[in-house]
Amino acid sequence: MRLLYISIITLISFSSNAQIDPSLLKKPVKDTIKQALNMDAVYNRPSMSFSKIPVSIGGYVETNWQKMTTDGVSEGHQFQARRMSVFISSAISKRVKFLSEIEFEDGGKEIALEFASVDVEFHPLANLRAGIILNPIGSFNQNHDGPKWEFTDRPISATQMLPGTFSNSGVGLYGKKYTSNWMFGYEMYLSGSFDNSIIENTENKTFLPAAKENPERFEEINSGEPLFTGKLAVRNSKIGEIGLSYMGGVYNKFQDDGMIIDKKRRVDVVAVDFNSTLPKVKTFITGEWAWIHVDVPSTYGQQFGSKQHGGFVDIVQPVLKRRMLDWENAQLNVACRFEYVDWNVGSFRETGGDIGEDVWSIMPAVSFRPTAQTVIRLNYRFQKQRDILKNPPATTDGFSIGISTYF
Repeated sequence: MRLLYISIITLISFSSNAQIDPSLLKKPVKDTIKQALNMDAVYNRPSMSFSKIPVSIGGYVETNWQKMTTDGVSEGHQFQARRMSVFISSAISKRVKFLSEIEFEDGGKEIALEFASVDVEFHPLANLRAGIILNPIGSFNQNHDGPKWEFTDRPISATQMLPGTFSNSGVGLYGKKYTSNWMFGYEMYLSGSFDNSIIENTENKTFLPAAKENPERFEEINSGEPLFTGKLAVRNSKIGEIGLSYMGGVYNKFQDDGMIIDKKRRVDVVAVDFNSTLPKVKTFITGEWAWIHVDVPSTYGQQFGSKQHGGFVDIVQPVLKRRMLDWENAQLNVACRFEYVDWNVGSFRETGGDIGEDVWSIMPAVSFRPTAQTVIRLNYRFQKQRDILKNPPATTDGFSIGISTYF
């Protein structure tokens, strides 16, 4: 951990000193493809490069204020240093690239190496990626940078149902094909997997994000069998993009020293994501929906659901784009997010009544972008959440104001 701190501080200090000499600086790296797929998100980020140094550096930061109330009870005003991420990349040689992302959450309380891969380009349709990868389930897991969104909170379905920004050690192939207005992309990886924590956790329910708390997943696989993640995406530059992804594998330790101690129990996830910009009015719509199936042992109580589903839809409408103060193309947006998650799809065996444990939320927002890389956002959340017995729902509402920017 100390070495990680020293390395980051050294790189940031070095880049700051280097900026004193303008002859060393290049313009921030920009994606040369106007229309990109979600799978391009890891490289479609601004960064600063140096003409005499083969390393680029960049990142983003998120911070906000919020005050939330649940059934009349509030913790008052809260200031939150949500996260700071640092990107370090290098074009090692022709057709060989390296990119890493180091994330500091909650003021440095949590530090994670979120992405660190070597990409070897053999052909546009056949490229090798190895290292710490972001499993491409849905769209948000890869395309999660704060400055890209109009909301201070990440989607409930992407963080409390799916394990948001889920990364593992792994290897795989990816590729893209461009033809006129059409783009096609695929990814497929074998990687570290889930473990028993998805049904043995403090939430006392089936909870995939619990697997992120186990750092050993970067060194060993609990079941001994890799997790497979694959995605297909198609985009039309005039219509939008749709993606279909799958993630699945054995999560439990079914054998010990060659002795079978349990049957293989799987977790399987299917997700659909889409995004589109309506012509003329420029309304941007994006969202995803996921279905989860977990083979839960029959000895577990019915609060551990074997099926879950949920998703979100964001609608963003630009209302004003013009020169404001000294910003040439400042933009004012109104937006709204609709969310739903059911952590336990099914019925009680004894009564046949529906099992609860679900949540829905509506979050209207106003955002101001002085530039495309910086967003100031005001959100209001109205949320209803029911327990497993479908008692009257707890109501949460409140405001949050935040800023997020690339640097």
